[in-house]
Amino acid sequence: MTDLELVGAEVLRPEGMVRGTLSVKEGAIAAAGGGRQVDLSGYRILPGIVDMHGDGFERHLAPRRGAMKNLGDGLASVDAELAANGITTAVLAQFWSWEGGMRSPEFARRFLEALNQTEGLLTEMLVQLRFESHLLSDYADFEATVQDHAVPYVVFNDHLPHAALDKGKKPPRLTGQALKSGRSPEAHLALLKELHAARDAVPEAVAKLAARLAAQGVCLGSHDDDTAQARDFWRARGLAISEFPESLDAACAAHTAGDPVIMGAPNVVRGGSHSGKVSAADLVAEGYVDALASDYHYPAPRQAVMRLVADEVCDFAAAWTLVSARPAQVLGLTDRGSLEAGKRADLVVMGPDGRIGATLVAGKVSHMSGTVAARFMAG
Repeated sequence: MTDLELVGAEVLRPEGMVRGTLSVKEGAIAAAGGGRQVDLSGYRILPGIVDMHGDGFERHLAPRRGAMKNLGDGLASVDAELAANGITTAVLAQFWSWEGGMRSPEFARRFLEALNQTEGLLTEMLVQLRFESHLLSDYADFEATVQDHAVPYVVFNDHLPHAALDKGKKPPRLTGQALKSGRSPEAHLALLKELHAARDAVPEAVAKLAARLAAQGVCLGSHDDDTAQARDFWRARGLAISEFPESLDAACAAHTAGDPVIMGAPNVVRGGSHSGKVSAADLVAEGYVDALASDYHYPAPRQAVMRLVADEVCDFAAAWTLVSARPAQVLGLTDRGSLEAGKRADLVVMGPDGRIGATLVAGKVSHMSGTVAARFMAG
């Protein structure tokens, strides 16, 4: 780790963008310099991206079914992709679901073990477990896994096809889901019916589990709230964070109640939801969004910032806080998210074209390329 004096760049400080020097000493932002000087004139130095929810790691861990035996090799590849996109803290969103395959409890445990055992990763990778709320028989095992692996963030999902099951119809994509889960279509349908039939016990079970997890300091949220009533339902059971609300009413209800709202950055980049849900950019314009997350595409947070600025939804500094300072606050990560003396030296060097020239995590280089790399070497 080298102490650095980064000079000549525009630096995004809490008070806004200022031209000046940024000092890095012993892995932290320092008030004064003394390190090796690097001229970054023409570039911006920004807080590292804190990505609150991303599942883009899945394609590295299972490029084809059964192809990846050593998950550690896949995680090393994830590390490189995260760093190249300016992400210094990544929350890897892993399912614990009846859906099987990479979403099964068995794979979740395997993933957690691999993450604990893989050495040399530079990006800080945290875990979010996405728990299917109707898996009542799994509650004890799930809670024990959260405790054993110190999982900091849990989100409750409900992906059961309730509408079809209520009508006694075969759910869509049943055969494909069954094959992925390793069950026959008949066995898979029987499981769905069993989980659906137990739905009246779910609200109380969620509330009790959420209370126990909250007492351990776990962040709790719900996923895909489609109505204000759905957000109220989950909030009443202790799930404060609203991930990817699907409607304006749901997002408004969350914001009005003080619940953090997380939206997908790809929604902003595309100019709207790919499935016809509410526009994330519109919610940003309303002031309802606390953080933008990569969702399924790690370049998206950086791209979303550029799109918000280009569309004049907000200025650059305000847009960048949605991928740095504010997600760090939601997660309770007080040591990062802004370039202030004493905080961790998690930072990004960005060129005028919006490309990432360098990423540093706690003062260590996790990514560096092109002209920025040449300047560091010359310095």
